[in-house]
Amino acid sequence: MKLRFVRALGLFSMELGIYSFGDSGTVPTRQRLADLVAQARYADEAGLDVIALGEHHRPDFTLSAPEIVLAAISSVTDRIRLSTGVTVLSTADPVRVYQQFATLDQLSGGRAEIIAGRGAFTESFPLFGYDLRSYDLLFEEKLKLLLQIAAESPVTWQGRTRPPLENAEVTPRALQEPLPIWVGVGGTPQSAVRAGRLGAPMFVAIFTDPAPARGLVELYHRAAAGAGHDPATLRVASGGHMFVGRTSQGARDAFYPYYSEYLSLLPQFSGGMPREVYDQWIRAGLLVGSPQEVIDKIMRHRELLGISRYVGQFDVGGMPSGMIDKSLELFATEVAPVIRKETS
Repeated sequence: MKLRFVRALGLFSMELGIYSFGDSGTVPTRQRLADLVAQARYADEAGLDVIALGEHHRPDFTLSAPEIVLAAISSVTDRIRLSTGVTVLSTADPVRVYQQFATLDQLSGGRAEIIAGRGAFTESFPLFGYDLRSYDLLFEEKLKLLLQIAAESPVTWQGRTRPPLENAEVTPRALQEPLPIWVGVGGTPQSAVRAGRLGAPMFVAIFTDPAPARGLVELYHRAAAGAGHDPATLRVASGGHMFVGRTSQGARDAFYPYYSEYLSLLPQFSGGMPREVYDQWIRAGLLVGSPQEVIDKIMRHRELLGISRYVGQFDVGGMPSGMIDKSLELFATEVAPVIRKETS
């Protein structure tokens, strides 16, 4: 039951993409959103497969309504898939989430996806009037309802977190049937088991060494098999912070001040991330370096976890747009073609 399921996922071709939370630094919101749309357009033209936008409700991030920005992106792109990373489902209405992304799917010609997760921060709970003590119940019930809405219409449902539905028509319907819904997993075994039990594709956030996530993938496959799903048909994706520079040392030095500032959001790095810890994270697997280093690290994710998609957060820490654009260009033109060739 162990790595044979991981190997089986090699049946899927490898996809590469980018994700963003729209962290703005000192850039005005209007400019930051315009930059994101332009960067997504470039990613589409350069042949990347997916862009994912995360949801936060904090003053240091511009993306509280990613579906709106994805709709803007859909109007200037042709083929790139449009995803969230993640939709904070615990404090959202699954009916409304489905309607928004079904509309996006129709507008984009069948390119919408959802990654449903619980989010890294909890500011949405008081903002929308939810009790943080119901954290697990809210996500469990709402995820099941969202998957049911995507699979069938009309919908009959009853639970503890919202009023019941009785033969409810949820419209419009997505162009894709069913609308792709991934489950975002931060590292807890229970989340991986839930995704497998529900038979949903799984996205795993990994910032350094991918090796510990092997256990999550094995739990995911085991839970899927126990629930009657064929693990070999279920997709696994991974993603994390990423910066690509022309040289290894140049990339490390250029990215460090922005990454240190970004991680100061975490209690353990409240004064900024020490350089020695940063270098240790890079040695362990953080995707910072030359194109070849980034290729090698993504391929390690592929080898250890059997991923069919890697999505890198490409604009961490309020970096200037020119720095973001150059890293994105290297990823699209020097990293992605090699990985596609090696995994085709």
